Amino acid sequence: MPPPSSPPLPATAATPPPPHPPRDDSPPPSPTPPRRGSLQVDYSPDTTPQPSRLRRLTTKTTTFLRGPTPPHTAPFVPLYPRLQSWPSTTLKNTFKRRRHRSAFLASYLFLWLVLFIVVTHYSRFAARVSGVTPTNLACTSSLWAKNNGCGLDGTGCLPFDGSSFGFRCPAGCESAGKVLNPRAVGDRMVSYAPFVVGGGDGDGVYRADSFLCPAFLHSGLGTNRQGGCGILTRTGSSSSFPASSAHGISSTPFPASFPSSFILSPGDSSHCADLRWPTLAISLPFTVVTTLISPYPALTFASVFTGVFFHVALASDPPFLPDPAAVVSRALSRFLPAAFVAYVLFHHLLAPLYSRRTDAAERAVLHLTGLWVGALTNETFDTWVPITRLTARDLAQQPGAQAALIILCLLLAAIVLTQAHAIRLAGLLPRYLKFYIAAGLSLALLAAIPRESLRIHHYILALLLLPGAAAVYTRPSLLWTGILLGLFVNGTARWGFAGIVETSDSLVGDGLWFSPLPAFEPPPTVRADNVTIHWPWSSSDGGEGWGAGGGVSVLVNDVERVRWRAGNASAAGNVTVRRTEGEKLFVRLGYFDDVGGSYDYTRAGVVEGNGRWRGPVAGWS
Repeated sequence: MPPPSSPPLPATAATPPPPHPPRDDSPPPSPTPPRRGSLQVDYSPDTTPQPSRLRRLTTKTTTFLRGPTPPHTAPFVPLYPRLQSWPSTTLKNTFKRRRHRSAFLASYLFLWLVLFIVVTHYSRFAARVSGVTPTNLACTSSLWAKNNGCGLDGTGCLPFDGSSFGFRCPAGCESAGKVLNPRAVGDRMVSYAPFVVGGGDGDGVYRADSFLCPAFLHSGLGTNRQGGCGILTRTGSSSSFPASSAHGISSTPFPASFPSSFILSPGDSSHCADLRWPTLAISLPFTVVTTLISPYPALTFASVFTGVFFHVALASDPPFLPDPAAVVSRALSRFLPAAFVAYVLFHHLLAPLYSRRTDAAERAVLHLTGLWVGALTNETFDTWVPITRLTARDLAQQPGAQAALIILCLLLAAIVLTQAHAIRLAGLLPRYLKFYIAAGLSLALLAAIPRESLRIHHYILALLLLPGAAAVYTRPSLLWTGILLGLFVNGTARWGFAGIVETSDSLVGDGLWFSPLPAFEPPPTVRADNVTIHWPWSSSDGGEGWGAGGGVSVLVNDVERVRWRAGNASAAGNVTVRRTEGEKLFVRLGYFDDVGGSYDYTRAGVVEGNGRWRGPVAGWS
């Protein structure tokens, strides 16, 4: 029987409220320590020492140099990648086997080699003048040396007349035939202009120290674009050399006698044109097509580098050597070390630029353009930027050099800052700063070597800047790496691996030493048939090292006529030179040392035709 259930509560009944808690007057409990992981707020004053302003600046600089986190490596997105990769893809689809592709590429490279050899042969080796191989001249070749380079009375530059020879001039001598160091012609100084004296008379007689190839252009027998061949005939002494302007070259007058002169004639010549531009029409398309069709990065780089190197060494800017075969020998001797450096550059810096086929066209436009611009420096930068040497005196003398230097510095600064910004965004700036700081310290140590001068040649500049230019893969970097690689090619193919430090003597060349100068004291004594020239002398006048074996060299009409040795005497010197009545003479004085080496000369003092003496202006010559 189920137990009885409790009766339900009435529906209206309410639940009684709980009883009120008892009042607790005891003190509050002490606070418990916070649990691990809970937030604890400390309202006590902060007594931690703050970092110094220098430390804060250092931290901010370091953070800035490290770049953003994570690095912003913007990917290089080619334009129309399928279109750019179409040539190499077509080659792979046409020749499906690797050996067939290799055979096709080898045949293509061999075709370029044959065309290049044929054009180079007719450009460098096949010239004939009257059936005889001509003498190959540089743009600055001449028959007579500067100042006293031909010795007393010019006997070191014989013969003066009665002989002739065929010659050949290269292209580009209108600019390459300029004299870079100041050279005296009487009381005039010629610099940064083609050195041509005379040629303005009816017979086209030039003074023997004129640069032969600029004189050849001035005569109209050759062209600046293709050079040419001719016959030079020595014509002996001439009493004056009138000037003229012809075919883009202005000659310098010399209103006095000179013992040696020459005239030029065309002769019967063949294959004398300098074909550097037709050769470029072969080499340039070859490098473009190779870049577009080759699916192998290493083969592309090696082919382009080799082609551009030999184009510079044999066609566009070959070194001056009388024997053309020696030019080939020198090019081969310079290629092996240059190829090794190029191998290192490719594997450590340039491989990413050549590894993708989807940007082949952009690489051909940007990288190859920069490569050819840098490789043809003698036709590009040497022409566009009228800067030969960065000395204050040279910058003041070269027309437009100061403005060009300012523009060049601004352009380089913009390039460096743009590339540095891209490197910073990629998080690589500290690494490259360490490299360039180490390189700068190394250059500073080299520059501190006593009696040596630091020389940053083309190839050294390229090797220094290429790591930074190739750090990030962008369109500007394609152009910068191309220009720098071209500068490396031009520097090594044309000049070889010249030393990074050179002696001061080797850098002067035929320039000015700014050495001590004798003085015309008292003024010369002028007579109808002679002139007596005076100068003060002591064993220390020439400076340290001149000693008792030194003396004074006297140039009359730019020819050394007297070499006066002082011996142990400490007295004034003088010498008498002959003069025809009414003849104009230009006289210069210079010291020579114990071993006969001469240095700078004074500017020319002038004995006028009426016998009046006009002293020289201040300066060296």
